[in-house]
Amino acid sequence: MTERQQDFDGKVVVVTGAGQGMGRAIVCEFARAGARVAALDLNESALAETLQATGEPEQHLALGCDISDSVAVKQAFDQVRERWGCVDVLVNNAGIGRAPDDGSDEMYGLLAKRNAELAEGKTPTTHADHTIYMQDRGWRTVMGVNLDGAFYCSREAIRIMTELGSSGSIVNISSTSAQSGEGAVHYVTSKAALIGMTRGLAREVAGRGIRINAVAPGPTNTPVMAGIPEEWIKSMEQSVPLGRMAEPSEVAAAVAWVASDKAGFCTGSVLVANGGSYFF
Repeated sequence: MTERQQDFDGKVVVVTGAGQGMGRAIVCEFARAGARVAALDLNESALAETLQATGEPEQHLALGCDISDSVAVKQAFDQVRERWGCVDVLVNNAGIGRAPDDGSDEMYGLLAKRNAELAEGKTPTTHADHTIYMQDRGWRTVMGVNLDGAFYCSREAIRIMTELGSSGSIVNISSTSAQSGEGAVHYVTSKAALIGMTRGLAREVAGRGIRINAVAPGPTNTPVMAGIPEEWIKSMEQSVPLGRMAEPSEVAAAVAWVASDKAGFCTGSVLVANGGSYFF
């Protein structure tokens, strides 16, 4: 085993959306720091790859879970407690930016048409409308994962911490879009709401020694970017003062710090990791 920091030696950490990208990087970051990690995701084969990436898969737990289903969330946390007895840290990382019937296909088509008009030197007459094409199912699916899921997981973690009389830490993964407003309205709304939930919960449970914080990444080099048009990605990179997207490992390091005892006086805070794009 390579030498590593032991900031979370023996701690139990739950990470949602752990099958790829930032979630996988966060799992590996905590594993390197000595934690026992429960990795949650819908994609169980991807979870197996995540645990392999830790180098010690037998030390951790992969749980297939739809976090938008409160019953499934409770079952997953029951399994974590059955195996390890407690939950010390929760990272609400799971999130999606689009869903069936959310109007994204129509919006991207209109955007391509608008860009073509601009490329031809025309004054564009096409609007990249999104909301007018968004159906209830599309709205609820994104909100169900990004916001409801974070609440359901936080509720279970706080219930366990409260019953055991233990302190703990919860980190919600928000987004720079919560400040800038850039992005689809359901995604922006969910990420802004996560900051409100962070602050409300932080005040509620501070007396129990439970800290609730958020990390707001900017554009990050994850598989989610594969669904975004190349011109949007280039535009995002150009808008970042540091001139690039973040790597998942950089976001993971920020998450681990704010969850650690080194950030013991931080609660209700938003740690921004966006290369200087926007200042909260």
